[in-house]
Amino acid sequence: MRRRLFLGLSASALAVITTVATATAAGAAPADKPQVLASWTQTSASSYNQWTAARANQAGWSAYGFDWSTDYCSSSPDNPLGFPFATSCARHDFGYRNYKAAGTFTANKARLDSALYEDLKRVCAAYGGATKTTCDGTAWTYYQAVKAFG
Repeated sequence: MRRRLFLGLSASALAVITTVATATAAGAAPADKPQVLASWTQTSASSYNQWTAARANQAGWSAYGFDWSTDYCSSSPDNPLGFPFATSCARHDFGYRNYKAAGTFTANKARLDSALYEDLKRVCAAYGGATKTTCDGTAWTYYQAVKAFG
């Protein structure tokens, strides 16, 4: 009798352990989440393009558990003087929110702020003359603000 009870408890314990381990593995983000996050938050145009493509297909990345929420340019205008900065600000929010969730924000903040500045400069590259100069100055101001207060 004691032996059966012991075997029954062992089988039950094994079933519980297996269920918990399976649930944990199923709920876990893919192992390459840090690499994907890093690839989407670099200063390059290709990194920006990869992120915008992923943002357009968020459902395809749902297993990663990324935070896609944004308030765009926070308390600053999203389109200052008509310059479309909103998407660049959304990518900046993406980096901030996801690195904070990962506990590695401080180590990545400077790069995230630099990536915002590079994104804004790419927006400004579409203009010429005095309009480009104004856009570049506005981009610099946004960069300085996030660098100091972000």
